Amino acid sequence: MFASLLIIGCSLILLAYWFRYSCVLLLRNATEASSRVAEADSRFAVEQVRQQVLTAMELEPLEKLLERDYRLLVYLQDHAAGLGLHSMEDRLLVLDYRVLQYWYRLTRTIAPEFARRALAEMSDVLLVFVRRIAPEADLV
Repeated sequence: MFASLLIIGCSLILLAYWFRYSCVLLLRNATEASSRVAEADSRFAVEQVRQQVLTAMELEPLEKLLERDYRLLVYLQDHAAGLGLHSMEDRLLVLDYRVLQYWYRLTRTIAPEFARRALAEMSDVLLVFVRRIAPEADLV
């Protein structure tokens, strides 16, 4: 019984490690690949959040801006044909965004520095999607 619980616990820890490492690699590769794009569409607040996340006193308005952008991107993905955001990598990044949302909500009062990092990574995830759909959707 103890051995089974130990194996399940180790497997869950390794799964979580794989998930975080995969998401960090996907973000790094997507950021490097899209670094030649000047900036994101001004109708999205992602760039604004990325610039203010380290210096802003209040994090709640930044989180609301990211949530608005996330909902808009989900709407575009669901209703615009041909955007091509259905790959496994995109699904992993969306799941990463959702996990980071919960992490932000958990840490915003007890560990604001962790909440800042979560918001920064959330904005990076959304920036990858904004830069990817902008040329296809004529948003820029």
